Amino acid sequence: MSILTEPDVPQEQKAAKPRTKYYRGVSPALRAENNVLRSVGVFLLWAVVAISIAMLAWMVLQAFRDTRNILSDPWGMPNTFDFSNFVRAWTVSDFATATFNSVITTGVSSFLTVAVAAPAAYYLSRVESRLTNGLSLYFILGLGIPAQVILIPLFIMLNEVNLTDSLIGLNLVYIAMSMPFTVFLLTAFFRSLPMEMEEAAALDGASALRTFVQVTLPLAKGGILTAFVLQVVAHWNETLLALTLIQSTEKYTLPVALVSFVQQQTYSGADWGGLFAGLCIVVLPMLIIYVWLGRRLTEGLTLGMGK
Repeated sequence: MSILTEPDVPQEQKAAKPRTKYYRGVSPALRAENNVLRSVGVFLLWAVVAISIAMLAWMVLQAFRDTRNILSDPWGMPNTFDFSNFVRAWTVSDFATATFNSVITTGVSSFLTVAVAAPAAYYLSRVESRLTNGLSLYFILGLGIPAQVILIPLFIMLNEVNLTDSLIGLNLVYIAMSMPFTVFLLTAFFRSLPMEMEEAAALDGASALRTFVQVTLPLAKGGILTAFVLQVVAHWNETLLALTLIQSTEKYTLPVALVSFVQQQTYSGADWGGLFAGLCIVVLPMLIIYVWLGRRLTEGLTLGMGK
């Protein structure tokens, strides 16, 4: 009777092969010290970043200059940091009311979009059936429909229910237009989360709703925060739908108020200082959010996927 024994394996093969360290923070798959195309690509990337930062700084500096100085020396520096342009844009163009409308519209629509999309994405990521596959395909198809195609039917439909020139109607449109992307993003994120903790919660008698609220949502906070911030940026900067659906001045959002301000300057004389100040009021809040939450978004997303 023979006894099966483990074949002799050399000691070198038994030892785990150490992981190759990255050279200068570059993955081995992308390591190419003499690759001309990679060097050119990196140079172009940093060039675009430098130009974008320079243009942003130029826009902010021009907001502190008057129109005469801007036209005589477009690349000049402000002599003093005078906030009269911001005051004029804030009062004459009624940016105060527009800012309030934008904050309310953006906050409500972004929160409700994520609040509705998260349970739907969780269900689609955890249940495999013909129904869920069809619904997933339905949301994916929604990504390919541009707003310009449905703008006229959307206006007619909202007009039938008296929701044109209404912030409530604008909120509903923003939620509906943002749902396909948000569901698609969160479905992919929920599928990347491990199911062991959900199975343990089910064994302890937790319901599906309780498991979703107490187990899955804390793990997915990185993805949910990312989806929320992306919707905030998109809704804050959206112009076409708001310009079409809103007619009353007191209901303008910031992008629409900026367009109205430019139209006023066309007939009354261009106020370039006030225009740059208005651009700063629209752009800088989103820039501050990115600077504040950019790293936290990346870390939260990574931690959520790794648990």
